Amino acid sequence: MVRTVAVIGAGTMGAGIAQMCSQTGWKTNLFDAFPEGLEKGMATIDAFWDKGIARGKTTPEQKLEWSANLHAISDLEEAVSQADLVIEAVPEIVSLKHGIFAQLGQMAPEHCILATNTSGLSISDIAEASGRGDKVIGMHFFNPVPLMKLLELIRADTTSDETAAIAESVGAAMGKTTIMVNDIAGFATSRLGVVLGNEAIRMLAEGVASASDIDTAMVLGYRHPMGPLELTDLVGLDVRQHILNNLAEVHGDEKYRPHPLLNALVAEGSLGKKSGKGLYDWSSGEKSERDMPDY
Repeated sequence: MVRTVAVIGAGTMGAGIAQMCSQTGWKTNLFDAFPEGLEKGMATIDAFWDKGIARGKTTPEQKLEWSANLHAISDLEEAVSQADLVIEAVPEIVSLKHGIFAQLGQMAPEHCILATNTSGLSISDIAEASGRGDKVIGMHFFNPVPLMKLLELIRADTTSDETAAIAESVGAAMGKTTIMVNDIAGFATSRLGVVLGNEAIRMLAEGVASASDIDTAMVLGYRHPMGPLELTDLVGLDVRQHILNNLAEVHGDEKYRPHPLLNALVAEGSLGKKSGKGLYDWSSGEKSERDMPDY
């Protein structure tokens, strides 16, 4: 039974996961290696709850209850030493995840489930670093975590049936719909999502239509909640670039390579909404069309 959860990484995804865990009723330890990152993550959660109160979707009493479950912790061992579940949500850097899971294998209780919120890296590879492959599973959440219903679970060859069952129960307790996929690069969601996004960028570069018209085509024509270009801006162009390059390497197929326009945008620092500019201009707080760089 899960009573205590540790979330590693207080960025956008980590903060959202920690928020959901605290709202589910679990004691939640949010850890980040950087004090400013931890402070920002806690502030993001607090602001989300305040916005919910302002909109009448959350009560002040709920916020007090949820806040009591949430703890900012700056020491990794302290964060995980009593955890029943650890969810790692750091950037998609293989060496970083390996280092964290090697530490988790030493610090976390023997019964603890170790989950990684990767969108495309090998779960088996990460599990091996922990030294306890039967306890490791992928738990791929979607942004914004409190609002998105899907939780993609990725099972490595070493993942035990018990670990998979606990992960499914965790998703259900959070109110998520879970799917279980095998540990094949790109999984189900990332492989489909990044290919669609990359093709939309190709269409934009070729002048097929404006960014907003391409997005509208998918929203109204295919009932997608958000167009592929806006979604790429929300996820982060650098994240999408990394996933595409990883898919190209693992599958040996150049069709996955990021379009040169995507590479040019990342090179100039246009990473999406988080940087104020990506495939759209977000600098005013609202999205608007922008000129594309040469590539």
